[in-house]
Amino acid sequence: MTQPAVDGPVHHAGEPAQPLRPASPEQQGGPGGNPWRKAAVIAAAGVPVGLLWWLLAPSGLNLLTGDPDLAAGTNTATWLPRDLVLAGLCLLAGCIAGSFVAGTKHHQPGPGTVILVVLAGAAGALIAWGTGVLSAQWWGAPADTSASASVAFSLRSYAVLAIWPAAIALAIFLNSLFPGSGGKARR
Repeated sequence: MTQPAVDGPVHHAGEPAQPLRPASPEQQGGPGGNPWRKAAVIAAAGVPVGLLWWLLAPSGLNLLTGDPDLAAGTNTATWLPRDLVLAGLCLLAGCIAGSFVAGTKHHQPGPGTVILVVLAGAAGALIAWGTGVLSAQWWGAPADTSASASVAFSLRSYAVLAIWPAAIALAIFLNSLFPGSGGKARR
């Protein structure tokens, strides 16, 4: 005689009556990881981005061009490239952070995680701006700002600060639209 098929989990003596739910990937530290830790890393990335901005940008240390004509903030031709260097660094940091958080094909980040990392990207952009300006004050040459405040190493277009969080949101959005194969060949 055959035994009837068991429909569902088997309950043995000494075990809880309800099956335990497996931990989510975020709780396991797997693909989702801890969203607060990721947000902290994204925001803290503003410090090296700000230092790079000051090192590379015209009227900063100007390592990108090395042109002595672009080393002084009194040259108005340096103001736009100075903002564009920060914009490019924020775009790069946002794309890296967005792909870092985007998850895998089967484990997409939740809405709370997306909001948290986008806010962390905004904080990272603000930290980068502050770090760059502070670096110029500490290690840069003093600037006479009587003609214009933009003579000093600064940011003229505050819209640049929105690039980092926007790039994070766009990277997560594109990953949810085109999740790929998760590194495995499709059949």
